[in-house]
Amino acid sequence: MIAVTGSSGQVGGRVAAALPQARRLTRKDAEYRDTPRMRQALDGVETLFLVSGRESADRLAEHRSAVDAAVAAGVRRIVYLSFAGAAPDCTFTFGRDHWHTEQHIRATGLRWTFLRDNLYQEMLPMLAGPDGVIRGPAGDGRVAAVSYDDIAACAVVALTGDGHDGRTYDLTGPEALSLHEVAARLGVRYEPETVEEAYASRAHYGAPAFEVAGWVSSYEAIAAGELAAVSDDVRRLTGRPAKPLSPR
Repeated sequence: MIAVTGSSGQVGGRVAAALPQARRLTRKDAEYRDTPRMRQALDGVETLFLVSGRESADRLAEHRSAVDAAVAAGVRRIVYLSFAGAAPDCTFTFGRDHWHTEQHIRATGLRWTFLRDNLYQEMLPMLAGPDGVIRGPAGDGRVAAVSYDDIAACAVVALTGDGHDGRTYDLTGPEALSLHEVAARLGVRYEPETVEEAYASRAHYGAPAFEVAGWVSSYEAIAAGELAAVSDDVRRLTGRPAKPLSPR
């Protein structure tokens, strides 16, 4: 039995559609933070596809709760949707949560596979404001964004195939583009900001400080070159090349 979390989302939904016999889990079934309910939802499951939770101030605690529930339920293997360059000190602040989650999964003794995806291609158009301009402190750095379809296809292979235990896969698109190139392909414009300008231009949203830091640091990670590496893991897993960013 395979369970797919986030099955109403963009990646989890695609994985669940490709695995009709899998148990579909959404937040209505069990919140990650609710360990007892998660444990009940995972009863009888052998392999868990754990989609990272939505960004929150205590997302790491939520991830740990979900992993602990999996252990208590007798799950034997976790395929975790992580993030490119996850590290305790990576520039992208949300990426640090992913690293700590990976370490918690390792410590359980369960079999594991980590899928470290780059930024989503489908999210890039949403970076542009109403005026058709992408603004952020990415400088001339590059990003190897990957599509939902490719991530889901890789997840299905990792969930159902052999030889993936203890493996970390870097899921990227086939090219690393600057935001100038991304904007040109999407028919918008990119204007670099300083870090200070980026925080100031986002202040009107009234978002929590951790969330704004995540938004801004995603651009800083691009500037630092942490999202520029292009991997062939999508081809290795699926047998076909990764999709390029499509023009709009």
